[in-house]
Amino acid sequence: MDILTIFLRTVLIYFVVFLMLRIMGKREIGKLSLFDLVISIMIAEIAVFVLEDVKKPLMSGILPMGTLVLIQVVIAYITLKSRTIRVLFDGKPSLLINKGMINRDEMKKHRYNLDDLMLQLRQNKVMNVADVEFAILEPSGKLSVVEKDKNDKETETEVTKSKNAIRYEGLPLPLIMDGKVQDDNLEKIGQTRFWLKNQLQEKGAKDFKEIFYCSIDHRGRMFLDRKR
Repeated sequence: MDILTIFLRTVLIYFVVFLMLRIMGKREIGKLSLFDLVISIMIAEIAVFVLEDVKKPLMSGILPMGTLVLIQVVIAYITLKSRTIRVLFDGKPSLLINKGMINRDEMKKHRYNLDDLMLQLRQNKVMNVADVEFAILEPSGKLSVVEKDKNDKETETEVTKSKNAIRYEGLPLPLIMDGKVQDDNLEKIGQTRFWLKNQLQEKGAKDFKEIFYCSIDHRGRMFLDRKR
C-alpha cells in the first residue's frame, strides 16, 4: 500500500511541478536569472519533502509551490512595467571586453577570472581574444560575443606583426596571465622570456607585471592588455 501511495504521489507531484513550470513560462526554461533559480530550487526542494514523507498532506507541498509560482508571475508582470525593478531582480549585463580591451574591474566585480573568460569565448567558437570587439556577460551568466569586423582584423594583423614575428600551428596561447609569464607556452613556440620582454618593450611595456593578459596566435599576432 505504501509503495502504491508513493507511486501515486510521485506521479501527482510530477504533473503539479510540470504545470507550475508551464505557468511560469518558457522564459524560465530558456534562461535562469538569480531570481528564477531561487524559485526553481525552492519548488524542487518542496516537492522532495512531500515525496519523502507520505504522512505529510499533499496540500502542505502544493500550497507553498503555488505561492512561489504566484510570486514569480506577479514579479514577472511588474518587471514588464518597470525597468528599475527588472534590473533589481534580474541584474544587468556587464561589459567584460569593451572595444577590444579586457575590462578588469568588471571581471573582479563578478569574480570572473581569465580562465572563465577563455572558456566562455571557446564556447562561442572564438579562439582568440584579439578577435573580440565586445564580450557581454548577461544576467543569466551567458557570455554574448561580438567579433571585430573582418577588415579590422586584417588591418590589426599587419600593424601588430613585427619582422621577427613567429608562426606556429595551434590555438592562441596565453603568454602572460595576471602579470605572470606562462613559461610552458613560451617553450611551445620556441621562445624565451628575453624575446617576450623585447616584444613588450616595442609596445611600450617595461615589465611583465604591467600586463594583465598577453597571447599570441598561429599567425604571430600578439594581443596585449595592460593593467589599469
